Amino acid sequence: MQVAIIKYNSGNVFSVQNALNRIGVDSIITDNKRQIENADRIIFPGVGHAASAMQYLQERDLDTIIKNLLQPVLGICLGMQLMCAHSEEGDTSGLGIFDANVKKFASPLLKVPQVGWNDIENCRSVLFEGLKEHEYMYYVHGYYAVISQHTCAQTTYILPYSAALHSGNFYAVQFHPEKSGRAGEKLLKNFIERT
Repeated sequence: MQVAIIKYNSGNVFSVQNALNRIGVDSIITDNKRQIENADRIIFPGVGHAASAMQYLQERDLDTIIKNLLQPVLGICLGMQLMCAHSEEGDTSGLGIFDANVKKFASPLLKVPQVGWNDIENCRSVLFEGLKEHEYMYYVHGYYAVISQHTCAQTTYILPYSAALHSGNFYAVQFHPEKSGRAGEKLLKNFIERT
């Protein structure tokens, strides 16, 4: 099985690859359109700014490639946010795979960005098979996807929001499975083996 991790001007691609190595899955990190289109599974990670990331994708026509993929795709953190319709970060139009908007956290009481462990609930996806309700995952983000028809897991920090989204062959999570220990590795394994 060929797993492609999409390379663009964002962080954490190597930590995702290392997590896949830990579960015995080989992968390539690439922005080559043919390699992405021919992969069996695709992971679209990201840590960075939505506007500059989207510009990078558009300049290489990767925005069109990603939203037309037919094989299972997993977005992570910024990757998930870019798969939504719009982000308040840089007033950025997203790929529109999920009909949901991304908003900035605002709270006089809690720290923004959210950094640390938080649980997930109302899990309704093959991604979460073998994981228990209220499993803890690791988050680092200042923006969140609102709850929508595509929400397949949620969490609460300041307010309830989408911890995971699903539509057709597209899956996405706000947390970082590659940094979430055993639970995160199980989710990655489910994506590789069960989607």
